[in-house]
Amino acid sequence: PGLEVHKCFLQKNRENGSSHSSRNASVERGPGRDRQSDTSDSETTDIRRINHQPGTGDGRYDPNKFRLHFEKESKEEVERRKKIAREKILKQVAEKELEIDMNQIYPEEKGLNFPRRPSWHYNMQREELLRKEEKSFLEYLQALHSKNPPGTLSHFEHNLETWRQLWRVMEMSDVILLIVDIRYPVLQFPPALYHYITGELKKYIILVLNKVDLCPSPLVLAWKHYMTKQFPHLHCVCFTSHPGQPYTTRESPSILQKKRIRKKVGWNGGGPIHIMRACQEITAGRVDLSSWEKKIKRDAVAMRTEGDQADDGAESVLMEHNSDIGMEMNSPTQELYKDGVLTLGCIGFPNVGKSSVLNSLVGRKVVSVSRTPGHTKYFQTYYLTPTVKLCDCPGLVFPSQVDKQLQILAGIYPVSQLQEPYSSVGYLCERTNFLPVLKLTHPDHSPETPHDSSTQDWTAWDVCEAWAEKRGYKTAKAARNDVYRAANSLLRLAIDGRICLCLQPPGYTESKDEWESHPDLAEISALQGRTDEEREREDDEGESSSELEEDDRDADDDEDADGDDEDDTVKADRKGLTLNMFSVLGENECA
Repeated sequence: PGLEVHKCFLQKNRENGSSHSSRNASVERGPGRDRQSDTSDSETTDIRRINHQPGTGDGRYDPNKFRLHFEKESKEEVERRKKIAREKILKQVAEKELEIDMNQIYPEEKGLNFPRRPSWHYNMQREELLRKEEKSFLEYLQALHSKNPPGTLSHFEHNLETWRQLWRVMEMSDVILLIVDIRYPVLQFPPALYHYITGELKKYIILVLNKVDLCPSPLVLAWKHYMTKQFPHLHCVCFTSHPGQPYTTRESPSILQKKRIRKKVGWNGGGPIHIMRACQEITAGRVDLSSWEKKIKRDAVAMRTEGDQADDGAESVLMEHNSDIGMEMNSPTQELYKDGVLTLGCIGFPNVGKSSVLNSLVGRKVVSVSRTPGHTKYFQTYYLTPTVKLCDCPGLVFPSQVDKQLQILAGIYPVSQLQEPYSSVGYLCERTNFLPVLKLTHPDHSPETPHDSSTQDWTAWDVCEAWAEKRGYKTAKAARNDVYRAANSLLRLAIDGRICLCLQPPGYTESKDEWESHPDLAEISALQGRTDEEREREDDEGESSSELEEDDRDADDDEDADGDDEDDTVKADRKGLTLNMFSVLGENECA
């Protein structure tokens, strides 16, 4: 049935927005409990289209063309997981259970590939090419499902338009920047993509381990060594857009998070300079990158001296909007660094911080940053200097066999659109020390008995109900505890790093002492902006419940604003302003 639905989607030239279902279902708690509201959406269809955006009205582009398409789970499966969340007693898993090997996520025998662009020639009409791509995509889906029984595949991208953008970016680029979240790198690094780029395309990949400020330094180093050992042609770079501002910072965390998500993105010269040096090693003098190095240094000086006003005096970075029609008939070129220009292609799963990496590389804000997966709306090219340009690709999810609850915690699925968030909360609580952090009172607690939540049995539903009570989340009509909103709140805290879950490479538990004394550790800590004393203090101190509550209150304020902020360059372009790509760049600005 899913393939038939895909055929219907592919035959449409326009995508209609999915209507919002009412969220008024409620469930009965156990004996002696008040009835608490589950305001999640239980309606189902075969394919769920995520993140509908309102149109601009000018007809220049469709903001929903690259929205996420995931296969929707059956109503029975959703209800089954809700039942488990209400009944299963949470048990802390051993630390070793956090160790995940690449082959667990992408087993070779399961054919977890990605769709390829079929061959074509210049005499082929555009409509014929599109039909050929649609046919090839359906055959890919059929082959994938034939090797993987129902329920074994993770959420993955079913929107052909987004895969088309991946094809274009890989064809146009000389070097691919594959961006992953350091907390979940094996989830977001498809081996099939690595082998295709380095083998068939014979191009280079730079793996950007992003958000390293959210992870202990020894674990960052262990992941870097693991990935380079597994994939020898990989260039691995650690990156953070927020050095010295880890989420465990004690000072005014609510303000910190709003800066991290909504305000001007903190810029760090260390991250871009490492990517530039990796490109220097790859190009081996075939491209003059001296102008890029000078730009990075100028941006660093501007940020240090001007702070939030750095944008006012920063040099211009020009952005070109590429139409799909103009890109469809582009063929892969075998000529690297054409005309002496290095083209970097940025690829990554949703919510890995790809826009933040782009903003740091550009040196000024040209892509709005959002916690919502699938936020980048259309294809864009950024000219950093006359010899370096960046091609951006919408975030997309490759098929794998990762647990869907872990996928949700990794941020690939918009929390606000989850049908059933409770099992993901349970997954999180079994792998983090949640009680001392949240300081919850068990829903069954009696005022006459001593309060010790650690001695009581908790279910995922209990945690959500207790958090709803603590936060004052109530349903509008019946004023019951809104457990659905509470579950979403907890998941947002985890995705943002306030409740931090980090996966570990195989063998990390046994060799932790070695990584903690590794000679390269100082370099990672320097990039994170932490001293040894600060790192030890962060490990010892726990996030207080009041800080989490205040921080999540900010998240509530921002939730409905996802996707609203947009760069002035984009707005100007929509008004019809056009620029010669280098006419506004002075010679002294890029030399």
